[in-house]
Amino acid sequence: MPSSTHQHFSDHVAIVTGAGSGIGRATTVALAEAGARVLGVGRRREALEETARVHPNIATLPLDLRGEDAAGEVVAAAVERWGRIDLLVNNAGALALMPLAETDASVIGDLFQVNVTAPSLLAHAALPHLKRSSGSIVNVSSTYGHRPLAGGAHYAATKSALEQLTRSWALELAAEGVRVNAVAPGPTETNVMAAAGLPEEVIREVRTSERERIPAGRIGLPEDVADWILRIADPRGAHLTGQVLTVDGGLELS
Repeated sequence: MPSSTHQHFSDHVAIVTGAGSGIGRATTVALAEAGARVLGVGRRREALEETARVHPNIATLPLDLRGEDAAGEVVAAAVERWGRIDLLVNNAGALALMPLAETDASVIGDLFQVNVTAPSLLAHAALPHLKRSSGSIVNVSSTYGHRPLAGGAHYAATKSALEQLTRSWALELAAEGVRVNAVAPGPTETNVMAAAGLPEEVIREVRTSERERIPAGRIGLPEDVADWILRIADPRGAHLTGQVLTVDGGLELS
C-alpha cells in the first residue's frame, strides 16, 4: 500500500500506458490505491484484465499505441468515462539490443515510434485536459537515456530523446500550470527483455552482469519505480518540473 505521502490523488484521473505488466502495472495499482481513477492502456487484453482485477478504480483499454489516432482514442476513453485528466504516465516502451554492425532501419523506426512518437502524440492529445486540471506528465525513461549502452545505442537514443522532450515540454508548459518530469529506472525485474525476443539464457547473463554492477546489490522492482512516479506526480509538488530522476540503485555512479 502507498504511504500517507501518496494520499493526494483522490478524484484524480490518470492514464498509464504499458499497464499490463512491470512498472506500468505497479504504477496503475499504486495510483488506484492512492485514490485515483486509472485508465490502464496496453496491447495485451488478458494482461490488462489481470491488472484491473487488483483494484476497482482501474479501467482498461487494449490498444496498440502505434495505431492511427491511438492517442485520441486513449484520451477520449478517459474523458468520456471520468470527464477529466490529471496525469499522463508515458510508460510503454520498446527495447531492442542492436549493435551498429546489425543496424536495421525497421527496428530503428519501431523504437522511435513507440518510445518517442507515441508519448508525444499522447501528451499532445491530453494537453487541453491537463491545462484545465493543472495536471502533469511523467515520462518513463531509462538510466541509459543519459549513459551509453554498448549494443543498444538506438534504444538509448530514444530514451535520451524522451528526456529532452521532458525538459523542453516542462519549459514550454510551466506558465500554463502543467508539470512535466521523468523517472529513469535502471535494470528492473520486468519482462521487457523477453518481450524484445532475447533468449532466457541471455537474459540470465545480462541480469547477473547488471546485478554485479549495481552498488545497491540488487535489480530494481517495479514497485521501486512506481513509488517515485507517484512522488513526482503528487499534486503537492507544484514547484517540481523539468526533472529526470534516476532510480537505479546507484548504477549510474559506477
